[in-house]
Formats: sequence, C-alpha cells, structure tokens
Amino acid sequence: MLNIALFGPPGAGKGTQSEFLIKKYNLFYISTGGLLRKEIANGTRLGLEAQSIIAAGGLVSDEIIVQIIENTITGNPTAHGFLFDGFPRTYVQAYILEGLMLKLNTSLTCLISLDVPEEESVCRLLRRGATSGRSDDSDAVIRNRLREYKQKTLPVLQFFKDRGLYREVDGTLPIDAVGERIDAFLTDELRKRLFNVVLFGYPGSGRGSQGRALAKTHGLEYVATGTMLDEEIRRGTEIGKRVTALYESGELVPDEIVVQLIEQRLAASNGVKGFIFKGYPRTHVQSYILDALLKKHESSISRIIELEVPMLELIARLDARSKTPRSMPYDSSTAKIVRRLQDHETKTLPVIAKYSQRHEVVRIDGTGTFDDVYSRLSAVVEDGLRRLR
Repeated sequence: MLNIALFGPPGAGKGTQSEFLIKKYNLFYISTGGLLRKEIANGTRLGLEAQSIIAAGGLVSDEIIVQIIENTITGNPTAHGFLFDGFPRTYVQAYILEGLMLKLNTSLTCLISLDVPEEESVCRLLRRGATSGRSDDSDAVIRNRLREYKQKTLPVLQFFKDRGLYREVDGTLPIDAVGERIDAFLTDELRKRLFNVVLFGYPGSGRGSQGRALAKTHGLEYVATGTMLDEEIRRGTEIGKRVTALYESGELVPDEIVVQLIEQRLAASNGVKGFIFKGYPRTHVQSYILDALLKKHESSISRIIELEVPMLELIARLDARSKTPRSMPYDSSTAKIVRRLQDHETKTLPVIAKYSQRHEVVRIDGTGTFDDVYSRLSAVVEDGLRRLR
C-alpha cells in the first residue's frame, strides 16, 4: 500500500500534483476539510458533533478528525493507498497518523514537500486572486497564511525527517517536471518493497506444489523449510544428520536450525520481488522470528493464505503420498500422519488466529484439480501485487 502525505505552502501546486498521483497510483484522496464537509452533509454522528463545534466558533478536535480518517481508510479496502492533503498539520497529529497507520497494519511511505519560496507563493496566489475573485487572496492575508504554515509545519517536517520519510521537490519547476520528480521518488520506494506470502495449510493440503508454481509464475522466491532441510540431509551435513533423527521420531525441527537457514536464504536473495514461505512459521515463536527477519530486510508480511482441505481427504492424500517417491518421513505410518496433523492443529492454528488479528487471512478451498486450486491462489497473489505497485 502506497501512503503519501503531500505538503507545501499555499500556492505550491498541491492540488495539481494530487490529481496526478491519485490517477496514476489509484490512491484515495484524504483532505480533512473535505472529509468534514462530507460528514456534516451526510448528518453522521461525527459530522453533527463537528458541526456543533464549528457553529460555536471552535476548532474540530483531533479526536474527531482521526475517527473520520480511520473510518475513511477502513471503508475503502480496494484503494491501493491514500494521499493525505492537509494532514498532519501539527506535531501531535504526526504522532496520531503514525499510531493510526500502525493500528491499521500499514505505514506512511513518505512525506513529499513542495518547496516554494515565500515571494513565489505570494505572486502565485495574487495571480490566482486576480482571476478567481477570492477575497482571501490579498497580500496581507496571504503572508499571514504563509507565516502560520511555517510555524505549524516545520516541526511536522522535522518529525518525518527524523524517520527518514521526508522527500523534498523544487516546487518552482514546471508542473510536469515537479510531477516527474515526485514519480521518481515513488518509483524508488516501490522498488524497495517485497511481496511476501505466508502459505498455511495442513500437511497434504498442496502447499508445496502450489507454492512452487505461484513463485515461478509471479517472479517470487519459494522458501520451504522442508526443502532446505532436505538439502542439508542430501549433503550429509551435521544439521542434516540431526534433522534425519528428528524426522524419524516425528518431531519438529528446532528453531535454532531453521532460523539460520532462512536468514541465509534471505541474505542471498538479492533483487527478488518477494518470497513465498511454506512450512514456516508453524508456532507463535516462529511467527515472531519471521516478523523480525523480514523487518531486518525492511520488509513485512504482505499476504497470508490458508489452504483448506477436509481432514479425511488430507489423511487419504498423505497415505497415497507414502507410496510414492515424494513420501515424507512422517508419511510412513498412520500414527505418524495423525501426530503430524495434530501438531498443526495444536501449534499452527493458533498462529493463524494470531495473524488474523493484524492481517486479513485469505482462506482458499484446496479441493479440486491442481489447476482449480492454483487459479484461486493466483488471483489472490495477483491482487496483492497490484495493490503493492
């Protein structure tokens, strides 16, 4: 999701650039003034509350503003991101926006400031006043607005500078040139983003075959803990020997082994668009580890998908697999199959429930032909990639 705060003094050209950004990146425009007017016109609870404050000559509180913004964001789930114009206006509101973004499991991509000298702003606004007939575009009023903008905005800009989110564009350039520079900033930001999918499902649900196919089609890297561990076994490493013993007893591989392998994989994968994780995380502890590993690479989980297959079909699939070269060590007996399914139920289902509190967990029917299931999964991945870009 691309979330941008667009700043600039009166007359800097924010309106023109906003139209360009909204159209190109499919962003939803958030102007606190516009949202307030809409709430008042619709007679909502927040609108009526704001209207009574305004009628009494007061300023609408941050408490009301943030509720309206949150409702707007959650009410537009198909937006590829949001463009904030006129918010945050104060240092306190900067903290409010940061907290709101965290609550909604997203973040501000960057703050773009259109830098225009005071005399240039005054000239632009006076020209606008001469043609628009706006009474507030007089020299004295304009300079007072610019003075107020500087007093309130400088602390806000510093807030985002401290977080490395501040981007400045010379607003005196021609309109197309300003747009090109903004576009360059955003293109660079998008290049940094990874699309990371965690593919959940009981053993036998088809995560492996589907995950590999999805990765190949969509230019992602497939990360399967089982595959990495099998490679250690094939090479006869010390890790491989330990893993073999654990497999034979039907136990899970400890985190200290898996973490090393995943971290090596992430570090060695330069220039990839993202990852599909299969078989990890399986426990609460592993979910925290994966979040931390991704954060280390300035990334996070983008999509969580759970493949759903009835239990009896899972047992039948695993029993059938035990008679093929693709057999896993825990397929060797009914007792081990049942134990492995129970491990998923007791350890991994709570992880999915935890993730569902912060992410949307997309549940996909895992029954039918391979192509049927793949089509359902691919649609989710394609949608996620579109939103990211």
